[in-house]
Amino acid sequence: MKKLMPLLLISLLLSCNNDDNDTSTQENQTPSLDLSEFLTINFDALPDYNNQYIPAYITKDNTTTNSITNEGATLGRVLFYDTNLSSNNTVACASCHKQEEAFGDTDAVSMGVNGTTGRHSMRLINSRFATEDKFFWDERATTLEEQTTMPIQDHIEMGFSGEDGDASFDDLITKLENIEYYPQLFNLAFGSNQITESRMQNAISQFVRSIQSFDSKYDEGRLQANNDGQPFSNYTDEENTGKNLFFSPPVFDNQGIRTSGGIGCAGCHQAPEFDIDPDSKNNGVIGLANGATGTDFTITRSPSLRDVVKTDGTSNGPFMHIGVSNNLMTVLDHYDTIEVNGNTNLDPRLMPNGSGQQLNMTLAEKNAVIAFLATLSGTNVYSDERWSTPFIN
Repeated sequence: MKKLMPLLLISLLLSCNNDDNDTSTQENQTPSLDLSEFLTINFDALPDYNNQYIPAYITKDNTTTNSITNEGATLGRVLFYDTNLSSNNTVACASCHKQEEAFGDTDAVSMGVNGTTGRHSMRLINSRFATEDKFFWDERATTLEEQTTMPIQDHIEMGFSGEDGDASFDDLITKLENIEYYPQLFNLAFGSNQITESRMQNAISQFVRSIQSFDSKYDEGRLQANNDGQPFSNYTDEENTGKNLFFSPPVFDNQGIRTSGGIGCAGCHQAPEFDIDPDSKNNGVIGLANGATGTDFTITRSPSLRDVVKTDGTSNGPFMHIGVSNNLMTVLDHYDTIEVNGNTNLDPRLMPNGSGQQLNMTLAEKNAVIAFLATLSGTNVYSDERWSTPFIN
């Protein structure tokens, strides 16, 4: 092992705090760590994670007691990008959540240490800014903190399940304790070098919540308008048309056919955060990934629509939990005609008067909505060093 600053010296520089929910440290107590053989981080001037600009019209925040600190998010960044968190040292969180794809995946399903995952990896952009505080497509994680270590403990994904011949999570903790940089980083974040699952969860979720995108064309227009209903002065006519279609609810006849109005996307994808309504049910996509036969009615969550595509309209990975397509036109075609198909969990908003909706969108309407969705994408998130890999190699 390479010799680094003794832990005793670091502990003298930091006040000891063993509360797993407290990642606060005093700025003037931040030690000058020398981890330059491993990491690109400047520990004399940590990246700013806890004082980022958030527009006044953004009001949702699913943070509870685990507030973002620079020290905690820095540790979370290292954990997020470290393949040591997988059983064979090949898979990190960042393997399936790529910065250049708005922290999504280009593959329909991701490759884990023991095969392919069962669902597409959800984009993590703006995960903090949502009313919905449950995570995964089926909402099986009750908090972001709980979500962060579930892939690590999955046999297929990262392999520390403690089952099927896998090492356990305790084995992972022992592994991290013997990696030179982790005792120091946990000490920096928590005031002692103890490594626990709770501390890992807090640090990774702080990093994920810090990943935000509010530099889009939409944000520029929203700052100049009183509300979303006004035409945005910086939009093209097509973009304003798409915005109106997105926000305006449809008017249906008694057979579920749209006769007027918009297409009502905002009923489930709530502006200005464009997060999913927590009361949303299944969206009608019920297939299984990997070409498997069968149905899945449990999918009720989606990521934010911000940065669903890049500003040039190219996709940040395929859409839906099965990675069905990279083309937004395919998504709109799905919502244009909803098939009930015995779906007992279909969202009522998609079956007016008891039958699947028929929006009968024109090609011009579809193109306008796609043009609007592109305005929800920023540029900084794809290259900001705060969210990039911290490792030298």
